Amino acid sequence: MMRKVLTFIMAGGKGERLLPLTRDRTKPAVPFGGIYRIIDFTLSNCINSGMRKIYILTQYKSASLQRHIRLGWNFLPSELGQFIELLPAQQRIGDSWYLGTADAIYQNLYTLEMDRPDEVLILAGDHIYKMNYYSMIDVHREQNADLTVGVVEIEKSKSKHLGVVEADAQGRVTGFQEKPVNPKTIPGKPDKIYGSMGIYVFNQTVLMRELLEDAKNSKSSHDFGKDIVPQMLKKGMKIVAYNFLDKDKGQEYWRDIGTIDAYYEANMELIQVNPTFNLYDQEWLIRTFQEQYPPVKTVHSGDKEEGRVGLVLDSIVSEGCVVSGGRVQRSILSPNVRINSFSEVYDSILMESVQVGRHAKIKRAIIDKDVSIPQGMVIGFNLEEDKKRFFVSASGIVVVAKGTEFK
Repeated sequence: MMRKVLTFIMAGGKGERLLPLTRDRTKPAVPFGGIYRIIDFTLSNCINSGMRKIYILTQYKSASLQRHIRLGWNFLPSELGQFIELLPAQQRIGDSWYLGTADAIYQNLYTLEMDRPDEVLILAGDHIYKMNYYSMIDVHREQNADLTVGVVEIEKSKSKHLGVVEADAQGRVTGFQEKPVNPKTIPGKPDKIYGSMGIYVFNQTVLMRELLEDAKNSKSSHDFGKDIVPQMLKKGMKIVAYNFLDKDKGQEYWRDIGTIDAYYEANMELIQVNPTFNLYDQEWLIRTFQEQYPPVKTVHSGDKEEGRVGLVLDSIVSEGCVVSGGRVQRSILSPNVRINSFSEVYDSILMESVQVGRHAKIKRAIIDKDVSIPQGMVIGFNLEEDKKRFFVSASGIVVVAKGTEFK
């Protein structure tokens, strides 16, 4: 029997812990890994899993996300009933914008009534991972569950940043804790927790009923983890935890890059000799939109000027970049970046159209789009001085906001 699945991707979050990267854009639109946006990974999972009916729910500062989707993801044939469609908050039901993850779906119940799917897949648009969603849907059907929640095994110490799913030894969900300090651990694994991946598979009729009930509750925060799951548990409904494991490799790669430090670390993992997350996997391609830029170029002047080398080591370099007499090491250069003579860039992320002036030195920094670093400027070598001008994270990552101008 043909399975009818409708997918919703939550892409309206402010991502306040990622400021200033989210000052001008929603978190799913933040660049990642040189040429990608964070949402590309969720969307690529959908396409690679065979999902062809996808709604993206947007709200906060969504202009760049909308442009990215329009230019890079407008390829499914609508005449076959396939689509990737944006659903902005539009006060369709009342006078409020999206109040929470559950309310966002509730305000678009008309789409469920139109499409009448068998199951509804709800995804977060701000995590980095590869997953075949149909494997989870198969488990949902085999277990005859009302709701299946995607979970990943994570160290207990990280619980205060995540929703924690409580489950028994058979994988039946027994509770949900939002960012607990003392979380319930996995049975038999006292140092591990089940972190919620923000992925849910609902039977369509169950979802509609629960959302209608939640909408009437004035005390609800209208969130799936905080409200819908506990509401269903009280009724004794069957909620199953789907443990995101790879049978060959053990624990799968999954990153919640909700803070500057987590975002930086996940990017830096990509430039390792054997990165855990493989961007070059031909069996699970990551799609994105790419501007038309010329090939990468390095310029080296020979012995005319000592120290003027066009050198790139252990780095990811995107199209359109020119390394003209500078040095780049253990860094990620997004498209159309220019590194000028005698400049040095170490352990850093440079986003699109960044220009690094001659003799500038940058270390352990994130330089957002459209920034021109003046000649001789030093960033990342004196954090006390950097804090006077820029945001500096807990681990000492310096962030220069998009479009920053220097006098």
